[in-house]
Amino acid sequence: MLGLMQQWPLLCHKILDYAAIQHGSREVVTRSVEGPITRTTYAEIRVRSLKVAQKLARDGFGEGDRIATLAWNTARHIEAWYGTMGIGAVYHTLNPRLFPDQIAWIMNHAEDKALFVDLTFMPIVEKIATQVSSLQKIIVLTDSAHMPDTKLDNVVAYEDWLADADSDFAWKELDENAACGMCYTSGTTGDPKGVLYSHRSNVLHALIAVQPDAMGISSRDTILPVVPMFHANAWGLAHSAPMIGAKLVMPGARMDGEAIYELLDTEKVSFTAAVPTVWLMLLQHLEETGKKLPHLNKVVIGGSACPRAMTEKFQRIYDVEVIHAWGMTEMSPLGSLGSMKPEYAGLEGDAKLDIQEKQGFAPFGVEMKITDDENNDLPWDGETFGRLKVRGPAIASAYYGGAGAEQFDSDNWFDTGDVAHIDPNGYMEITDRAKDVIKSGGEWISTITLENLAVGHPDVAEAAAIGIAHPKWDERPLLVVVAKAGKSPSKDDLLDYLAGKVAKWWLPDDVVFVDEIPHTATGKIQKTTLRDQFRDYSLPGVEAL
Repeated sequence: MLGLMQQWPLLCHKILDYAAIQHGSREVVTRSVEGPITRTTYAEIRVRSLKVAQKLARDGFGEGDRIATLAWNTARHIEAWYGTMGIGAVYHTLNPRLFPDQIAWIMNHAEDKALFVDLTFMPIVEKIATQVSSLQKIIVLTDSAHMPDTKLDNVVAYEDWLADADSDFAWKELDENAACGMCYTSGTTGDPKGVLYSHRSNVLHALIAVQPDAMGISSRDTILPVVPMFHANAWGLAHSAPMIGAKLVMPGARMDGEAIYELLDTEKVSFTAAVPTVWLMLLQHLEETGKKLPHLNKVVIGGSACPRAMTEKFQRIYDVEVIHAWGMTEMSPLGSLGSMKPEYAGLEGDAKLDIQEKQGFAPFGVEMKITDDENNDLPWDGETFGRLKVRGPAIASAYYGGAGAEQFDSDNWFDTGDVAHIDPNGYMEITDRAKDVIKSGGEWISTITLENLAVGHPDVAEAAAIGIAHPKWDERPLLVVVAKAGKSPSKDDLLDYLAGKVAKWWLPDDVVFVDEIPHTATGKIQKTTLRDQFRDYSLPGVEAL
């Protein structure tokens, strides 16, 4: 027997329709790429998104066509997304921090037919456009007054392109399982892999994100998505914020501490989200200027492990709740968030920080387990490490084009490539990427734990731990450190600081100081480059063994 309920397909344009109906006057504020702060509303964004859809359809684009974006977080970028989805096409976010040849490879693999691009990235497009055989049209997200000179064909200014559209257009009625978005992984272990989102998965992910124990946002919030729209679906905020009618503040191209603080302060932002490297810049700006954060209530930190010292500073000095989060492009991306269950509600100080160091528990819609190398389930005892696997309605079932099939099993479990443990209350803690964990004498050492502890040293700006070959123990830890400006910590300072915080055999065999630690295009520490850099490094005393 089937239920007698209406068929109401979960389509992304319904999110924008709802925002325009129930929260039509709510502001969307943008620090424009051209410079000035601009203001619009959900109602106006819906009208302009319909114009985008109308123009794309007139230009011959339709269902299943990949429409790329190479752009910052702006209202225009949101319009491009919803307009693209509204004709059944697929928005494809490109990461401008990749090398041009990598971007061209991804565009060719996706067979992108059109490109929305911000002024900032036109030099990249000038280099690669002729390499992308499928590319038919380039729409520069600006007006004619700011349009750059270009020798490329089929290039138009966004505002000129929209000028003859009237928004008298109906969204395409689609199967909710139709593809609507695409994002490629960063490709740290081979070629990037395409993740293909559906309307259904994006809507469900937005519903997951707004749960009180997930991001817990509402129409009363002012949200600053510092995390770029080209990073794992903007952590879903371009869908979840309009779904609940929150005011949006889009940061544009400026991501420095001063610029982020200005928006947090002037727009009275209550909720924001980004990777730790962004918050390091903000905290440094606050320390240098003595400024406070009177309006900010909550910050979600993910993308890489949040250092304990960062959580402690936000909460103790600035009275801002930190939600440690974890996810992946393949998960749309939210996988777990560290809100406090009643079992931990009474914790304070270090005991609370101990829990907040973990990546949190899976919200409804995400199933999670850990297994050994033989795929046997491991216990949730908070100590046993294993391969982290997940499944759910907003988690990929395969990669576009069939690459990486070995990461998906017949029961839909996706092997994340992370090593983790889960405690009896369901809180998961990433201890490493499977490829980064240091294997010493048959035991595992967590590089993430060493890095987070090292960053807690008052003279350390950033730290990375890697395994160095050892003739007796297979691998031993090397700690690579960037000192804060004007500080000169020593190896002994760092080892003394770490002593007693981890098992003695976990202590690094050596510490080296560098001016800069390499990062991936998504802001994560690039361990592969570091391992190459120190491939021939000899640990103290090894020669004598």
